Amino acid sequence: MTRRKLPPLVIDYIGERLAGVDEVGRGPLVGAVVAAAVILDPARPIPGLNDSKALSAKRRQALDGEIREHALAFAVAEASPAEVDELNIYHATHLAMRRAIDALSPAAEYLLVDGNRLPGHSLPGQAVVKGDARHPAIAAASILAKVARDAQMLALDDRHPDYGFARHKGYPTREHLAALERLGPLPEHRRSFAPVKRQLALF
Repeated sequence: MTRRKLPPLVIDYIGERLAGVDEVGRGPLVGAVVAAAVILDPARPIPGLNDSKALSAKRRQALDGEIREHALAFAVAEASPAEVDELNIYHATHLAMRRAIDALSPAAEYLLVDGNRLPGHSLPGQAVVKGDARHPAIAAASILAKVARDAQMLALDDRHPDYGFARHKGYPTREHLAALERLGPLPEHRRSFAPVKRQLALF
């Protein structure tokens, strides 16, 4: 099966204050959904930026440092598990994105957001399907968000080693579901997600 080639990305903005925006953590059963926004410096390009899922953990860590050192602006923000439960994951994701955009200094003038929807911010912009593989600013945002969320999962693993968070990062793997069944949900689990909701009814 051949992969469908995406059309060239046409951006309706000329200037230096374009922010790439992406999130990590829609699918996991535990923890925050984390978003990042990055304004890259055209004078200081960063080689090797790509969708964070296509990079090794070691490469992501290295690029995370380069982005923080060379970008014109960057910000990482989140929506908590309680906000995910209150708003639903879709709206919580957009809340985290808006928080990251608002934290940029200097502020962005235009947004390129991974996915097929803009997050309801007042700034103009466009949603870009598979954006983390199509524009370096979105790729940079995906890397910052992924590194930040993975660090949260490692910290959670230190506190609760029996759940295996360092390995599955909170996603509903067989190991995670078995631990949930055996040990019950933690305060950090998302109560509105079906596997957690089921276990809460039993504990």
